[in-house]
Amino acid sequence: MGCRQIWIIVLFLCVVQFLDCTVSSAVEETGTVSVYGRAAVGTIDEDFICATLDWWPPEKCDYGTCSWDHASILNLDLNNIILQNAIKAFAPLKIRIGGTLQDIVIYETPDQKQPCLPFTKNSSILFGYTQGCLPMRRWDELNAFFRKTGAKVIFGLNALSGRSIKPNGEAIGAWDYTNAESFIRFTAQNNHTIDGWELGNELCGSGVGARVAANQYAIDTINLRNIVNRVYKNVSPMPLVIGPGGFFEVDWFTEYLNKTEDSLNATTRHIYDLGPGVDEHLIEKILNPSYLDQEAITFRSVKNTIKKSSTKAVAWVGESGGAYNSGRNLVSNAFVYSFWYLDQLGMASLYDTKTYCRQSLIGGNYGLLNTTNFKPNPDYYSALIWRQLMGRKTLFTTFSGTKKIRSYTHCARQSKGITVLLMNLDNTTTVVAKVELNKTFSLRHTKHMKSYKRATSKLPQDPNGEIQREEYHLTAKDGNLHSQTMLLNGNALQVNSTGDLPPIEPIHINSTEPITIAPYSIVFVHMRSVVVPACA
Repeated sequence: MGCRQIWIIVLFLCVVQFLDCTVSSAVEETGTVSVYGRAAVGTIDEDFICATLDWWPPEKCDYGTCSWDHASILNLDLNNIILQNAIKAFAPLKIRIGGTLQDIVIYETPDQKQPCLPFTKNSSILFGYTQGCLPMRRWDELNAFFRKTGAKVIFGLNALSGRSIKPNGEAIGAWDYTNAESFIRFTAQNNHTIDGWELGNELCGSGVGARVAANQYAIDTINLRNIVNRVYKNVSPMPLVIGPGGFFEVDWFTEYLNKTEDSLNATTRHIYDLGPGVDEHLIEKILNPSYLDQEAITFRSVKNTIKKSSTKAVAWVGESGGAYNSGRNLVSNAFVYSFWYLDQLGMASLYDTKTYCRQSLIGGNYGLLNTTNFKPNPDYYSALIWRQLMGRKTLFTTFSGTKKIRSYTHCARQSKGITVLLMNLDNTTTVVAKVELNKTFSLRHTKHMKSYKRATSKLPQDPNGEIQREEYHLTAKDGNLHSQTMLLNGNALQVNSTGDLPPIEPIHINSTEPITIAPYSIVFVHMRSVVVPACA
């Protein structure tokens, strides 16, 4: 045997050994999804999915990166076909207009005497910009756009008007609602439909830049309710009154909710639980189940605070971008963010949160749409598939097996069955899961613990094994968590040359087969044949 042949054999053995190592490193585990279908534990709005439009001008930069371009409501290209189609697909998409600069905006109504000037950067003043203005011509254009796309609009009003700000951020005085009332009247008189008026942005509790005391904020909210009642006296439906649109602090919210009496329809809080966009450990946080679980403590506290108060308001997440200061490029606009985003949607639903507004629809690194070309980022498709498959009722769900699986179940939107959402946060382990129904459960809260009592039953089986379920497997292109291309059942989700969105189509799997959740993947499973009392 020649040297050449020996070397070929040695090389072959090395390759075989490498392949053996590669295969052996792939792990498969089994697990069980337990769905409690006797009664729903939460109910979301029909238009639960919401996204924000902000005021930031192109000069808005964070950590040396300027990621807003022309994504402000003042300069956004409303004629873009992809943008229009992206909103229409939700039928309807709830859009919340607001953000930091809303509290230094005036409205160019006919009786407004101040000049209508754009925001100008000035780092020495509150929020870093001079007072801006919404021209009524632009407001008319925006409303024509909202009608065309079928959007439902929540508008955040300037709540700092008339107040003076102390050096320590404390806002003194009552809300001067003169300009706001004029704007609301203009809106109603021009037949522009607004689904809700929200008062202020991040002025509650400790505040961001400025803060208003709970007692004063309650008085201001009651004044907003009185304005809405006057303006919309003969108009139906009457818009919602919403507030306070900031970060949750239990004592402040408790006082505010009790003192707003029946004036408030929805109480909004903001979530940026991943920390600053400059954080280099964002992905580690997103893939850590224990870290994701921490936000459940606040969801539970909000739910309990509302329950104990005299308010009739329901809970909304009014703004949530995960990582603040515009997010992080190739993280907030990449596949990996869908693990965080869908987990948030599932968790919010579980705690009876009615609406969840993502920061942002477009703008910053956390936009559902690319800021420059408007093409959908992965989280857009995650939201759209949620919208198409997850119904209003939330079912309590547990997973026994690896801690790296996140599991949520809703009554299905498209049938009387259920839809299960499973996410695998592990990079090597494939999980093979079965679903079982639990007839009863008892839920007992301690500070960080729940206990469950289960009575299980098997899923209904067709004797011929012909019942099929629909599965939607979401993965990153080339397995790269930083990819901005999401694959659905192996096919890239991309708009075509005319701006049309791709079809969202499942694969059909025999119902007797277990569910396979690949490493770093997300699976929606629509089970039409599984009918539980909560969904019947």
